[in-house]
Amino acid sequence: MNYISNGFSIGGTVSESDQDWRNEALGTRVRVALWLRDEIGEGGVFSKQRLRAAIQGAEQVDRRMRDLRPAGWDIRTYRDKPSLQPDELCLEKIGQPVWEKEHKAAGLRQISARTRRSVYERDGHMCRRCGVAAAEEYPDDPGSRARLTLGHVSPHKSGSAANAEDLITECARCNETVRHLTGAQMNREQVWDRVKELPLRHKKDLLAWMTGDVRPLSPAEKAWALYRQLPAVVRDEVKSDLRKLLES
Repeated sequence: MNYISNGFSIGGTVSESDQDWRNEALGTRVRVALWLRDEIGEGGVFSKQRLRAAIQGAEQVDRRMRDLRPAGWDIRTYRDKPSLQPDELCLEKIGQPVWEKEHKAAGLRQISARTRRSVYERDGHMCRRCGVAAAEEYPDDPGSRARLTLGHVSPHKSGSAANAEDLITECARCNETVRHLTGAQMNREQVWDRVKELPLRHKKDLLAWMTGDVRPLSPAEKAWALYRQLPAVVRDEVKSDLRKLLES
């Protein structure tokens, strides 16, 4: 069983089962890569629903697919390929063969639990891009709640370190959008028009945020972010206690 993928010869280096995306013993990222290689192929179009249906029971399949991009896998969405439908993706190019031992960690940044916790605490458990808190409902998408993840301040290179200063807290929606910034996003003039409409006090606040590259949280916002980390039952207790406090 021999394959040639993106210039990498992979015949004879691993067993047949190690190159079968159905093998549940393989990591999810490897299974996704093999599924894309064998079932889709370069230039092929697929949907996330089809991917999830193929690799059932694996955690964070969508995220593991995105993790292939830093390893040279070019996976386009409708945002940067107008011919695609909103639920479609296109495998433009197969990248490094992550099923090979020497390429398994290609494009991955290893983030320690300590660093992850430090960044979340530094950012108040809120998305640095849109301000939504963990598990908070999106104002423009009722019923959809935010899941926080870590994003990179700048696009990273394969194998580089993942320090707290390189990372920011993002919700999954912003994290996905930032990866695919295209001309469909608001342009400079549109953003500037919004800025000019702000009252003077808000203009000054915005400039301070831009200068520091961070939006400082008020004490109430910090308390809200911490409150959102609590289990639902405990949140109800805290809400009840606060209501009693204000009514006393």
